[in-house]
Amino acid sequence: MCSAAKLTICFGLLLIMSKVGSVAARFKSIDYEISGRVQGVCFRMYTEDQARKLGVVGWVRNTRRGTVEGQVQGKEELVNLMKNWLSKVGSPSSRIDRAHFSNEKEISKMDFSNFTTRY
Repeated sequence: MCSAAKLTICFGLLLIMSKVGSVAARFKSIDYEISGRVQGVCFRMYTEDQARKLGVVGWVRNTRRGTVEGQVQGKEELVNLMKNWLSKVGSPSSRIDRAHFSNEKEISKMDFSNFTTRY
């Protein structure tokens, strides 16, 4: 796992890089489903918190299959950071066995104004 200090440094560098030399921001959308010990361990709450810290939008919810699914949208670099967090970090008590990402595409504008938990 990455330390909080390393993640903060990486996030800061990505923010700087996204503002320098970039004429137009590229937005990305991705759907995800996370399997493992991800329900009953505050995974949704931590996902929402991490998404807000990164500045991405979308949603997260539990499924009847015992997984967590959702969608993330934002600047490509930030969505990639969220993708990494979903597949490797999660909530402190979670165990991520599989992270499946689909419908990854470039978008011209975001469909959401914030990141929410759906029920």
